[in-house]
Amino acid sequence: MSAKFIQTPRFPERQDRTRWVYEHFALVFREGSVLDVGCYEAPMRQFIGAERYTGVDVAGHPDVVLNLEECSRLPFEDRSYDTVMCIEVLEHLGNLHVLVEDLFRVSRKYVLISLPNAWRDARRKIERGSGKIAHYGLPTQPPADRHKWFFNVTDARQFLEGVTPPGWTCDIEVSEPRRAGVVQALRRLRHSREAYGNRYGQTVWAQYTAG
Repeated sequence: MSAKFIQTPRFPERQDRTRWVYEHFALVFREGSVLDVGCYEAPMRQFIGAERYTGVDVAGHPDVVLNLEECSRLPFEDRSYDTVMCIEVLEHLGNLHVLVEDLFRVSRKYVLISLPNAWRDARRKIERGSGKIAHYGLPTQPPADRHKWFFNVTDARQFLEGVTPPGWTCDIEVSEPRRAGVVQALRRLRHSREAYGNRYGQTVWAQYTAG
């Protein structure tokens, strides 16, 4: 399955990024109930409306307090929500393989998942042999949160396609910050499609639809 590349504006604030997600994936948020798994501060609540929105997390401003790393099953009945979203969350969880299956169990129509491209931010620092890599490293004090997995766009795409349940369809997009056309064109000429995505793709998005 091939992935579609899309360009996004830069997001100065978290709220700006949430607005883009809400508008870009308008179909999954148009109507019905929404479960936000790993919501933290729950910025999507104000776009969807509190009456349709339920946020789950261990910190921030969730509606349901739940430690996802200690969770093998979400505390909801099968097909409880029209849309289930899990944005920039799974990479923080050691038990992501268990949790990702449960996202589909509680959804009636749509599941929206995103994963970051860890290679993008780490590549130059690794090549230079200097500089700290965000979300990783080995601090003397245990961090409150960190990424548990280190992967690129190819890995993320294969994972997201591979967890698609029978009877569901999966559409993959790879987003990158908007750049000058000349710069992007030169990069695409220099690298294969896969290498370009692994070097410059920022986030892999998967929209699943129940058949």
